[in-house]
Amino acid sequence: MMCRWVSGCILEWILVLLEQGLLLLIKMGQFFPKERKSIQNLRKTEESIDWLRSWKVTLFSLLEAVPVNLRPLIASISIDGTSATTIIIDSNSGEPLWRPFLYNESCPDALPVVKSIAPANHTVCSGTSTLCKLVSWWNTEGENRELALLLHQADWLLWLLHGKLGLSDYNNALKVGYDPELESYPPWLLSQPYSQLLPSVQAPGTSIGYLKEGIGTEFGFPKDCVVCTGTTDSIAAFLAARATEPGKAVTSLGSTLAIKLLSTGRIEDARFGVYSHRLDDKWLVGGASNTGGAVLRQIFTDEQLEKLSEHIDPMEVSPLDYYPLQVVGERFPVADPKMVPRLHPRPQSDVEYLHGILESIARIEAKGYSLLKDMGATQVDEVFTAGGGAKNEKWTKIRERVLGLPVSRAIQTEAAYGAALLALKGAQAQHSEQ
Repeated sequence: MMCRWVSGCILEWILVLLEQGLLLLIKMGQFFPKERKSIQNLRKTEESIDWLRSWKVTLFSLLEAVPVNLRPLIASISIDGTSATTIIIDSNSGEPLWRPFLYNESCPDALPVVKSIAPANHTVCSGTSTLCKLVSWWNTEGENRELALLLHQADWLLWLLHGKLGLSDYNNALKVGYDPELESYPPWLLSQPYSQLLPSVQAPGTSIGYLKEGIGTEFGFPKDCVVCTGTTDSIAAFLAARATEPGKAVTSLGSTLAIKLLSTGRIEDARFGVYSHRLDDKWLVGGASNTGGAVLRQIFTDEQLEKLSEHIDPMEVSPLDYYPLQVVGERFPVADPKMVPRLHPRPQSDVEYLHGILESIARIEAKGYSLLKDMGATQVDEVFTAGGGAKNEKWTKIRERVLGLPVSRAIQTEAAYGAALLALKGAQAQHSEQ
């Protein structure tokens, strides 16, 4: 979301406004206290929670939280969502035909089918890919196939705002098989019977249309407020970091660990969970591991993490060798759905235990960047950090030692900032066309 520019207004002024309150208005999954409590009460299992309702409640809570005096100044909106979170809906009504497939959900039943039609080691040849989720649904659901349409999380949320079904962006569409280099779905995918479910694809930050009249009237947004195509959360985090030169990388330390490296060449190999997103004339290569902050929060509270970290010596090498995962299964730097979490032995000292976990996650990160280099990507020379883990200075020092590279916190650590930049891009394009 961004503020409308006025005569003589410069970009820095717009971004300062975002920093003062509008920035988080496009970050999905960050609930306000009231909504957070009600949604957490539902989180007994992934089967029982009504994810779509929780996302919709959050979206409109965020819109309502925009200060009333600033609402008439909102020029454009974009959203980042989790990659490979997949929603099958009715193409007429927009109603869901199936529960959402979450980003880390694996569909091993569909993997042999996908591998039989896709090129060897293609990005979709992973049980967690969007295409595997689509094929799994197609083979399970006998009814409503003709009416079905596939959307990603960001697509669905943006549809609530602009009302045009069947639109996506080439970052979100990558894991369903879209080829951003050719700017089309490949023939091997279009020849499948379920290709009719695939959304139309545009570049991230492309103007889709104006905000729905009813929403604009209800919240007091201008009639010409533009809604733009979105992107994935890790891409948005990279955009927020403003890493513009090949060799610059962004590690997102959120619930999971995601790395993105700006490279002059494209690399992909599903055996290692490696894929490339297009970013104008360059490529964001990388992958996402299932390790990360969610594992830490299974063991420690936020207060414990902060206090225990104070007693860690980041220059001391931890002898503990873990592979921190929430559940069985890893995506990157190796795609192994049977990988078992390893968090033992646990020492008596919680400081030593936390040190071992943080360093083990850093080793996974280092292995990821080393793998990208071996596969032909531009060599990383500097790492920026985004996400909640960027706040932990001791962890940053550990990672800097393990990686052997300069590591710093990105000036902007919220993926929402990157989505705001996409909104700016879409609004500027709309303005130049008028």
